[in-house]
Amino acid sequence: MGTLAASLSTLTENQWTARSAAHAERVAPWIAPRLERRRRGESHPVDDFLFDYYSWRPAQLARWHPGWGVQLTGGVDAFAGVRGYVVDGRDALVDARTLPIDIMRTTLDLLEATAGRPPALGCFGRHEWAMVYRLPPDEVRHVAWPLRLTSEGIAHVVESSPLRCTHIDAFRFYSEAARPLNVIQPTRATQVDHEQPGCLHATMDLYKWCFRSYPAIGADLTADCFALAREVRAVDMRASPYDLSALGYAPIAIETPEGRSEYVEHQRDFARRGAVLRDRVMAVLHAALGSEAWR
Repeated sequence: MGTLAASLSTLTENQWTARSAAHAERVAPWIAPRLERRRRGESHPVDDFLFDYYSWRPAQLARWHPGWGVQLTGGVDAFAGVRGYVVDGRDALVDARTLPIDIMRTTLDLLEATAGRPPALGCFGRHEWAMVYRLPPDEVRHVAWPLRLTSEGIAHVVESSPLRCTHIDAFRFYSEAARPLNVIQPTRATQVDHEQPGCLHATMDLYKWCFRSYPAIGADLTADCFALAREVRAVDMRASPYDLSALGYAPIAIETPEGRSEYVEHQRDFARRGAVLRDRVMAVLHAALGSEAWR
């Protein structure tokens, strides 16, 4: 490992096994209910979203690993054969040859562009409303859950002012009738031009950028982003036209001035907390991409 190893921080066996155990304890309440629901053939519109929508599986979220810039010493046989890691004698660290360099570069470009913009707070979470706009009942995405308003009531909310969604992965689920009502028409090619930190989906996606950059981003930061994404998803669905009160989620009635004000306060909070995590993700990507190890 030579000069590269000399530049790494080091965790002893006692240190890294303690972190691994703490990670397992932290993620268990997220993962165990998901696996039990899947066994029973049930689904949860909030808690299952991060597993259904994103590609990182529960077993992958459960595995602790240190990420870039950390060398593990002692007891590292557990990392033999772990994708993205190399074991050399008593030490283990990220195998620089496995870093997804192109993904990391494009991710860093997107995150830096997002961080450089002020939060836009005028969408009021109406993307979920646009997804059911003018759809017949059997085509609604979460058909198992009732809608709080009638079809005409939902249409009134959607049509009350221009839709202002900036996020391609929310906009792409709009109904055909809703798409022309959006101020912009986001595409994958223009994502870096439109992503902004007030968007709840941009904050949730910090989790995605962690696992897509594996093994550069360690499990602890990935779990931090997952934890915030869970909170964001709850607000996302509380502000939707669905009635999830039976699950304990009180609606945020964005069809009212009070509801819109409440939603904006959540946006500000998530933008602030997301900025901290975004900076941490960018710092790791900068360090890994700036290294000579993979050149």
